[in-house]
Amino acid sequence: MQDQGHRETGSVPLWAGLTADEHEFQYNPQRSVQDFKQFQARREGPNAAAKARLRCFADQTYGEHPLRKLDIYPAALSGAPVHMFFHGGYWRAQDKQNFAFVAAPLVDAGITAVIVNYELCPASTLDGVVDSAVAATDWTLRNIARHGGDPARLTLSGHSAGAHLGAAILATDWPARGLSADAIKGAVLISGIYDPAPAERTSVNAEIGLTPALIARHDYERRPLKVSCPAWIIAGGREPWHWIDQSFRYAHHLRRHGGDPGVTVSPGYHHFDIMDQYRDPGSDVLRPVLALATR
Repeated sequence: MQDQGHRETGSVPLWAGLTADEHEFQYNPQRSVQDFKQFQARREGPNAAAKARLRCFADQTYGEHPLRKLDIYPAALSGAPVHMFFHGGYWRAQDKQNFAFVAAPLVDAGITAVIVNYELCPASTLDGVVDSAVAATDWTLRNIARHGGDPARLTLSGHSAGAHLGAAILATDWPARGLSADAIKGAVLISGIYDPAPAERTSVNAEIGLTPALIARHDYERRPLKVSCPAWIIAGGREPWHWIDQSFRYAHHLRRHGGDPGVTVSPGYHHFDIMDQYRDPGSDVLRPVLALATR
């Protein structure tokens, strides 16, 4: 079946007619938000406060690559539900150290938080990036009980490139890896890019090195869904329309494969300040994260 939400006519993508400048604006979030670095900077205080007060099993190794490490922030009680977070950065930037603030409200709600680092381009290709995210999930399912978490209650969220990695995890054949098909109990994917093809035409591709073969392997608007779980797909209302449209296309893909995703366009938020919503339990982001993790 042709996914009409993704294509205008035949196999011509909706973005094919954009000028180079407009394409860059639509598909490179740093071009659509002035002074985007200020939004990470203003989370430095809350992030430092979270790191200071939370217990942490830091730098747990899940593979040989130096970036295959994750931080576990355990809940107070053993047997807690587990939530994994995958950061953004267009597959080539950012670090788990900047996202302890995500763990704080989760731990406060009795949830063990796992903040993941993964391989980054250009040192790795998108194959390595995706493989490391899947490997981190595999490791967590097999090992989190040693750190007080319940592997039968694992949910995940991801922002931007991290949402793409969340989609990769939902497209993974977990029984083929010796794990349950329902290993993932819920997903919240925020401001995601699910088909990498538009990124090949941006300046970012100088670092991420996309090729047609890489794009085809990691296009989760087309890869069959392997995990059936509750999902929320969220974007900021102030993001460029083509970026928002990716969320609707991916939600349509989930629907075609039997899913029933919630879709939210959060008014007043753009690609960078939407991460502030992890600090507000009533927000469009944290509310479903907490609801899925504790259901």
